[in-house]
Amino acid sequence: MAARLVQRCCCRLFGGSIFAPLVTPTSLLAPASKTVVARALPQAALASLHTSSLSRQTDKLSVKEQVYSRHPEHREIDELIESASSPEDLLNVGEHHSLNGNQASAVVIQLSRLVVDKKLETESILQDSRFQQVLNILNSQLSQVWNSSLLPLLKSLYLLGMERNKRELRSVKQEVRWRLRRLNFRQIASLAEYIAASEHTEDQSELLSDVVKHLELRWTEIGDTRAVVALMKKVGHHSQTLMDRLEDKALELAEQFTAEDIRKVALALALQNRRSVPLLRAISYHLVQKHFTLSTSVLVDLAFAYGKLNFHQTQVFQKMASDLHARVPEMAHGDVGRCIKSFAYLKWLNLPLFEAFAQYTLDNADRFTMLQLCNVILSFARLNFQPSRSENYFNMVHEKLGDQLDSLDPHLLTDLVWSLCVLQQAKTPYLQRVLAPQLYSQLLADQTPRGQNYRLKLMHINAAARLECPGYQGPFLPPEALSATEPTKDTKASPLQSSLQEVLNRVAKDEVNRRFNVHTIYGWQLDAEMMLNSDNQPLPIKDFAAPYLLQSEGTKPPPRGTRRIAFLRWEFPNFSSRSKDLLGRFAMARRHLQAAGFLIVDVPYYEFLELKSEWQKAAYLKDKMNKAVGAEMAK
Repeated sequence: MAARLVQRCCCRLFGGSIFAPLVTPTSLLAPASKTVVARALPQAALASLHTSSLSRQTDKLSVKEQVYSRHPEHREIDELIESASSPEDLLNVGEHHSLNGNQASAVVIQLSRLVVDKKLETESILQDSRFQQVLNILNSQLSQVWNSSLLPLLKSLYLLGMERNKRELRSVKQEVRWRLRRLNFRQIASLAEYIAASEHTEDQSELLSDVVKHLELRWTEIGDTRAVVALMKKVGHHSQTLMDRLEDKALELAEQFTAEDIRKVALALALQNRRSVPLLRAISYHLVQKHFTLSTSVLVDLAFAYGKLNFHQTQVFQKMASDLHARVPEMAHGDVGRCIKSFAYLKWLNLPLFEAFAQYTLDNADRFTMLQLCNVILSFARLNFQPSRSENYFNMVHEKLGDQLDSLDPHLLTDLVWSLCVLQQAKTPYLQRVLAPQLYSQLLADQTPRGQNYRLKLMHINAAARLECPGYQGPFLPPEALSATEPTKDTKASPLQSSLQEVLNRVAKDEVNRRFNVHTIYGWQLDAEMMLNSDNQPLPIKDFAAPYLLQSEGTKPPPRGTRRIAFLRWEFPNFSSRSKDLLGRFAMARRHLQAAGFLIVDVPYYEFLELKSEWQKAAYLKDKMNKAVGAEMAK
């Protein structure tokens, strides 16, 4: 197009003289001028070659635009279509003028815009004979419609509510499928986003499948962050291969991401449950280094995404906690509940932030639904967080629960009472409700893994009722409900577990003096158990009665002054993130076993695995046992 414009300007200014050297007879030139001809010939030939090669490479669409723009009547029709302010005006244009395929597509596109802007009904438009005439023109000249109009035409027909089995709509979709190779990447991406967001029918699914395949092949053409973010969010879940490619491209463009881009990418990964560690590390790095000013909604969504993917990044969490702390009083109660739950999943306990959350919950208790309040209590129990104003806080909780217990689902009620047991706030009415035969019989009948989990929780609640609630009179779980659940398959022992067992064999001196992996009626498992006499010497543990076992191997009563030692190993997942504080579940296990009469020997990973030799580890356990005995004697 540009080449032809230059050629026309030269013809008007210079006429045919620009190519004069090509036609000048050489016989009329003096010998001295032959060099001039020799120099002029290549330049003229180059000019001719340049213009012709450019014109040959002119896009077909541009040629059509030129041919089309030569006719003044066509420009007049275009202006009428663009200036139309009502569907009636547009349909009259189609009735009183002879339209070509591009003009007919422009009429349909403008109709859809008017329908959206003015919120008009489309039924009368679809049934109008003038609109049918426009569709007939489109159907007969569809191959001549420009690429830039074809995709808006398809979207407009959908928007006008045309039936999916109409011949005209099927023809447009088929034309789009034929032209996919000729569309640029931005057009294909726009089409994919539109189809993915609309209702899926069989023909749309086929079109979407074709579009996704083209995106998979042409993903290297992505050049901006908007495209990769939009595709990850709207289209990525339709193809794992495409999502892999988009993650690679996002990693390449991560430095250009805005805070909103990071939010959308993180949410896309979370909703598809794709834990792409390299990409999460990259966006975490830029979140910290660029010092973005993050809005509350972005912070809440990022907390959800990191929690859903269980991805830990301490600097990001610190930034989120510091930014949220000052904004807690202004936050919506739903956002507060989501943040508490997300941080609980991450096992991240920031005391100032959680104190602010607890105060917000206390001040705005009436705004929280029962489900939201239950989620807050469950989250606090997971982290074993006790508010500084715990008495006022739990008075509010008990008041809110009141007579609402009957309205709760049995599973949610069990979770709630179990969490209150962790926080040592379970009252007699709560325990009686859960341990009543009508409720626990429903849960014990479930043999699925979920049912086994609730069986353990019922055993923990039963243990809390027996060991931590002296005024509680019943009911309790029957003995047949206290059977220990064996693991469904053999799991490989962790380095801490195998090392602990090896060293205990040496400390116990004989295998009859120790017992490994002991399942108690309280629902907790001891990693190892020993009995010491009054002289701190090991006893054959299997000879003596053990009331904490469902079926005791021995029957002898233990001698006076005997002490039972329970060894509890604490792995990395048992602690809060970046902390040496046990999570609520394991803190309650320790309390219950201590209340059952065991002397507890804690074996945390960060101490035991640091010891290199077997002698050091044996000395470590003996020292821990002596300290436990000494603490018990001091009482």
